[in-house]
Amino acid sequence: MNEQVTVVVADGHTLVRYGLSELVDAEPDIEVVGSTGLGREAVGIVAAVRPDVLVLDVVLPDTDGLQVASELRSRYADLGIVLLASNDQDEVMFEALASGVSAFVTRAAPTDEVLAAIRHAAVAPSSFTATGLAGAMERRELAANQHFLSRREAEVLALLGEGLSVRAIAARLCVSLSTAKTYVARLYEKLGASNRAQAIMAAMERDLLAAKR
Repeated sequence: MNEQVTVVVADGHTLVRYGLSELVDAEPDIEVVGSTGLGREAVGIVAAVRPDVLVLDVVLPDTDGLQVASELRSRYADLGIVLLASNDQDEVMFEALASGVSAFVTRAAPTDEVLAAIRHAAVAPSSFTATGLAGAMERRELAANQHFLSRREAEVLALLGEGLSVRAIAARLCVSLSTAKTYVARLYEKLGASNRAQAIMAAMERDLLAAKR
């Protein structure tokens, strides 16, 4: 990489594109060497000028920004890619990560954050960074845990956590003892447990008890 970071800006919004270009050009160590409002043109410009970083809108008039990012990543391992999104959407962030994007920022991000993302992408194109990544990972894990058990299994887990016996659980849920035993057996199987203590420990490690109470 050259001492000065070269950047191509691809954004379908004219004002945003010019604003980004002015922001970048105001920095002594960063220079805009191309700009476009179309994704396919961005691919051509990158091929022609080989910039250090492409700042790419997630939604472009002619194509999907994530597809452009994935295509360029497969061609240029050393290209830094900064993806711009309208808001902080967890799924878009994870798609950006899977597409080989170097940094994910929102349009509402402070200018310092945008510039930091560009500089990060220039020196570590294969390393993903995003301000809200830790929170998004926590939300994804919580959602996965919440769907890990059925509603009835979650109820049984909560009652086991309260110390109720299987017979007491059957009475509380108004089901037969056999049915309650089946729920407990399924719960143990999902948690990889062979007894109540192991099940409770496994549930605590997954934050399942906290999520269901």
